[in-house]
Amino acid sequence: MIVSIDVGGTFTDCLVQERGQPVRAFKTPTTPRHPADGVVNVLTKAAAFYGRPLAAFIGGIELLVHGTTLATNALLERKGAEVGMLTTRGFRDILELRRGYRHVGGRSIYDVFVPPYRPLVPRRHREPISERTRENGEIVLPLAAAEVREAVARLRADGVQSIAVCFLHSYANSMNEAVALDLVRAAAPDLHVVASHEILPVWGEFERFSTTVVSAYVGTIVSRYLDDLQSRLEGMGLGGRLLLVQADGHVQSPLEVARKAVYMVGSGPAAAPTSAAFLGGLGGWGNIISVDVGGTSCDVCLVRDGRVEATTESWVGEERIAITMRDVHTVGAGGGSIAWIDSLGLLRVGPQSAGADPGPACYGKAGEAATVTDAALVLGYVPGDNFLGGEIPLDTDLARAALVRVGSSLGFSAERTAQAVFTTINSFMADQISEISTRRGNDVRDFILIGGGGAGPVHAAFLAELLGVRTVVIPQAAGLYSALGMQVMDIGREYARTYVSPAPTLNVQEVNALYAAMEEEALTAFRRMGLEPRDVHFGRSADMRYYRQFHEIPVPLPARPLSGDDLPAVLEAFHRAHEALYTFAMPFRAAEFITFRLHASVSRREDVQFPTAASSDRTPTPKRERAAYFGGRQVTVPVYDGPALAPGQGFRGPAIIEEATTTAVIPPGFEARVDAYHNYVLTREG
Repeated sequence: MIVSIDVGGTFTDCLVQERGQPVRAFKTPTTPRHPADGVVNVLTKAAAFYGRPLAAFIGGIELLVHGTTLATNALLERKGAEVGMLTTRGFRDILELRRGYRHVGGRSIYDVFVPPYRPLVPRRHREPISERTRENGEIVLPLAAAEVREAVARLRADGVQSIAVCFLHSYANSMNEAVALDLVRAAAPDLHVVASHEILPVWGEFERFSTTVVSAYVGTIVSRYLDDLQSRLEGMGLGGRLLLVQADGHVQSPLEVARKAVYMVGSGPAAAPTSAAFLGGLGGWGNIISVDVGGTSCDVCLVRDGRVEATTESWVGEERIAITMRDVHTVGAGGGSIAWIDSLGLLRVGPQSAGADPGPACYGKAGEAATVTDAALVLGYVPGDNFLGGEIPLDTDLARAALVRVGSSLGFSAERTAQAVFTTINSFMADQISEISTRRGNDVRDFILIGGGGAGPVHAAFLAELLGVRTVVIPQAAGLYSALGMQVMDIGREYARTYVSPAPTLNVQEVNALYAAMEEEALTAFRRMGLEPRDVHFGRSADMRYYRQFHEIPVPLPARPLSGDDLPAVLEAFHRAHEALYTFAMPFRAAEFITFRLHASVSRREDVQFPTAASSDRTPTPKRERAAYFGGRQVTVPVYDGPALAPGQGFRGPAIIEEATTTAVIPPGFEARVDAYHNYVLTREG
């Protein structure tokens, strides 16, 4: 039995796959103060469905894949550890200087009202150490061990809980950092300590320092959570393997994740694009806009030609993270997003969220803020009596009252406020999709849109209308979109080594030695997990650029040792990639290699099976009707029971499909059809 669990801001999702049986979906409210409680709660619910005692159910789990927003939330809310930093003398302010770059989260860099950046490590905790390594790896000044011991003593006395060791050019020679690491662990075995050559051994001191500090900042929280979760699950009889979702779209063991906790930033959202690519493969769609709308956030990512977009240029809040991450664009827009009136008297929605506790006003849990879920309830899009399969009854009167409180200053009724809230949040989400598609040179008309998450199927068709997308796919498991991706994610990680060289003088023997070292590091990690080396798949690439250009482009390399005969083809691939990205190439200009990367993975794609039914071309019968608003008018629409629909059946909007974990809204102008995998394929007419 394979189980995947995604802990979101509002709900904790669980997908169970038993061999030869269809997947089963379960959902319980997240417990923000103690996330492990939510994991146990959803497993308890699943065990009850299968009619087994909890211990027997957990004991039957062979593989449990888990994703969580714990590290991301700790970083965004600045609730991580008190971090100290050991760095090369003369470079203690690199973290604050940030290449002179001012990251302002979408606001103008000239906006004087943006407050100054506050580093995760205050200057008093950034300890300069005498040591020096050159860019070619030559150590010109050995590490001053006494200074390290004195610095650690000062940091411990000042209440530091975690230490990041960040020395200049440690990517070229890690000796000084490795010695410092041993000294810190000997002097302070109770502290969490990481070194930049272990986290990100590539050039660019700011990127490397920042990423390492983030890993130290969230490391203690991640380690405590994983220790607590593992001990509780093992105490309940878990004998199978526990794997964690990483930001790069792979899964890894808790031991490996604890060593590089920065990979847990973006853990949950990283699974959604895998789900999109998997569903695209089933349906024959290569270009996909993946939209995952939950209770707290909206995560958007592109899949092109079946490949998920990735980046090393990520910012999470104010922090630069340079590891390879899924290029997921996350904004505060979801079912729990709160509607409010700004200082100019204009309606705004989000990014604040009611979360799971107290939740939207309609939950009846003392929440008074009007949210997107309240608006969807008043508009007739979500059911008051069948939300989460009827487990959470929604109070329409409380929703109306909350919306009136917001809309009264505008002279709006509850219904008009609900329409304004719904239109506002849809326009905002459509803008975010344009940000990663149209504004990057992609024509959205060449893509389908997959609407996932508990709230995604409510909004997906409206987003497609705003964007001009013709086809929308609502997965049967849309309410557990990320959990579905976790079922099919590969085990692995990306490794990187910086080796700067002009293309004509590249020493392929030294590059092959780098790859040999990275492969051995990867195989060692896989052996610790009990995996066989013969099952490991390696992929190679290099970051290249034109001489003295700032941005690098990833270029595929042969999956074998390089030879001099390979370089002309690699250079030609670089020129083509540059032209595809920037619309021009400069083959007359020298190119250079910067960083060599190794993608190591073990495939664990399972044959995920969905509940099936015989195909039918009969017109489906609605289970009931409900009043809903479309285009500012209230109309009576048919409501279909999702599990009762059969592949091949279809109908025109307006209509609503109710599932246990979500609700799909089909506006006028769309035709819906159930495909062979029980996904709902919506096609815009005209």
